[in-house]
Amino acid sequence: MASDQSLQLQQKTVMRLSAQQLRYVKLLEYTAPELEEAIDRELEENPALEVDEDQDLPADDLPQYRYRNSRNNQSEEQVFDFSPADTGETLLDSLLRQLSERNLSDNVRITARYIIGNIDNNGYLRRPLQGIINDMAFGPGINVSNEEAEQALEIVRDFEPYGVGAYDLKECLRLQIVHLPPSEARHDALDIIDNQFEAFTMKHIHRIISGLKISSERAKAAIDLIKTLNPKPGSAFSSSLDASNVIVPDLVVNIEDGDISISTNNRIPELTIDRTFSEAVAEMHKDAEKKNKKGREFIISRYNDARDFIKILKQRQETLINVMTAIVKIQREYFLTQNIYQLKPMMIKDISAMTGYDLSVISRATTNKHVSTPWGVFPLRFFFSDSIGGEGEDDASLLTNRKIEAEITKLVNAEDKRHPLSDEKIRLEMLKQGYDVSRRTIAKYRDRQGIPVARLRKEM
Repeated sequence: MASDQSLQLQQKTVMRLSAQQLRYVKLLEYTAPELEEAIDRELEENPALEVDEDQDLPADDLPQYRYRNSRNNQSEEQVFDFSPADTGETLLDSLLRQLSERNLSDNVRITARYIIGNIDNNGYLRRPLQGIINDMAFGPGINVSNEEAEQALEIVRDFEPYGVGAYDLKECLRLQIVHLPPSEARHDALDIIDNQFEAFTMKHIHRIISGLKISSERAKAAIDLIKTLNPKPGSAFSSSLDASNVIVPDLVVNIEDGDISISTNNRIPELTIDRTFSEAVAEMHKDAEKKNKKGREFIISRYNDARDFIKILKQRQETLINVMTAIVKIQREYFLTQNIYQLKPMMIKDISAMTGYDLSVISRATTNKHVSTPWGVFPLRFFFSDSIGGEGEDDASLLTNRKIEAEITKLVNAEDKRHPLSDEKIRLEMLKQGYDVSRRTIAKYRDRQGIPVARLRKEM
């Protein structure tokens, strides 16, 4: 049966972001280090953009690209950044060094190197031994026996720090215990790991005592010994990922005599358009008939890109300042007192109403951004919190999730660790202080703070 064919005309309204808006959105999402890298790339790729060398900046505050010579002044002396290299020994370096000190057969040594290569930064072996054997056979074509692989694994597990090469936490703790000097506590600790590990992780001390038939004193001594072990033996070594974990604040808040000032922390000098490009574009406008002049399109394109980049960079900085100013205005009492209980309920829509920016702009301006205050560095999202309380209540009676989290932490820190507070008991204690919240809310914010349940907080 022939299918019917028809032609339909539809009218749609579609909103698309311009190229300049897309660049602005991208720059707004960048953190301070990412922004400096973006500017560095733009300076490299666009010859029409340059740094205004007349701007006065302290030498210590110059970003990387300020150390480079101007494109039009290559004769000036170049200054290099002689930052010291990271010379800390990594876990991989340490294990390979210890391997080089052993007298081993070729197959065992090669297998040990493969095993070391599959150990993560915490010291755990993340690939089964049989999988490593198969990798060696199918990759470089090295055939090793199971006995040789087992021998290589035992050798790696004998390296310091002890516990490296384990598949899981239980094995990691056991490897560390067997390297300790013989003692009654060591013997009991091995028994706990081998036979009562689940009871240990659940902190069911009575099950350990009855299961091993030992006194509470011996159980406590063994558990205290286990607590001295390192669950992540490889974490003590330096890592190439460490640098990425350093937080560079995007904004700085200073407080002096009740006055709050806000500034950006980006080490960004004044950018300008290269003089030769500006003059060339001006000449083109005067002589509009030379439309086919060689290089005209390239010059105008680069000139417009540089002009737009400078504009959206300034717009980005102004957006961050305006958003932070609105946050400080709402949370002024907190900034003046440093008291977390002074934080007011605040949402993205509140900042949007004050600044006039769209909700998506506020979201991008506050995601992964940090502010430095005299008492610490905080993510901008720290200052946002929902209100917890009935409708129609005044600001003084409204709770924020920050207040609840702070109060839970305060109660947990002050509790008797032999009889820790359950979520219901925490709720009752908060009710006595005028905080009427449900047990479910207590559990939610306790988990958010990384506080375990009462059973796991119990100590002997």
